Amino acid sequence: MSRYIMVIDATRCIDCKACILACQQRNGVPYEYSRNWVRETPDRLAPLGMAYQPGACMHCDNPLCVKACPTHATYKAEDGSVVIDPDRCIGCGGCIEACPYDARYKNPLTGTADKCDYCRSSTPGQIPACVQVCPVHCRIFGDAQNPDDPVSRVLADGKHVYVVPPDYDTRPTLAYLNRTTPTDWPQKKDVPPALAAIGPLSSVVKVLGGLTLFGVIGVFVKQLFLPSEDGKPAEKGDRS
Repeated sequence: MSRYIMVIDATRCIDCKACILACQQRNGVPYEYSRNWVRETPDRLAPLGMAYQPGACMHCDNPLCVKACPTHATYKAEDGSVVIDPDRCIGCGGCIEACPYDARYKNPLTGTADKCDYCRSSTPGQIPACVQVCPVHCRIFGDAQNPDDPVSRVLADGKHVYVVPPDYDTRPTLAYLNRTTPTDWPQKKDVPPALAAIGPLSSVVKVLGGLTLFGVIGVFVKQLFLPSEDGKPAEKGDRS
């Protein structure tokens, strides 16, 4: 099974925003919204006094967004990516609030949550648009399970780092080479208690609903083969 990973060399980024525009066009992202970003950080060692940090969904192995979703619309797929099922999303915004990377937004056209999915919904199996258009090749994407894949060779060097929230180990899979320059992110986020309780509660409701249906079927079968006395036709001479 493939396990897709993205690695970013932020030191190469020139803030051209090509990755953002390509993502918006390929995935039909509404105007003024974005699935990815390039954050600016003051850096006196940089030639222009600024360092740039491209980013997107971290596709965490321990994602808070999954825990916050009451309908299980957000889930960790077998290929390593975190995915949203739009048919199950109710637009409650719990996953958006829970994400410490601010990597999600609510699509104003569909009313559902949206984020980077490695372009799997628009072009399954192809390299993400942000990777294809980067003029300085600061983004690397591939199958970490394939030792010959470029992303595997980069990860094997051990020079990568992860951006982890201070209070919760999300175990992000998106990695940065050499160094990165986070400023005010990731932020401390908590899953709202009410939303956290809905998930287990929905499972209980499903079980109870199944038991109720089983009971109804049981009564139907009993009445079909073993009708009760009340269901028998009155005998002749019985005037009661």
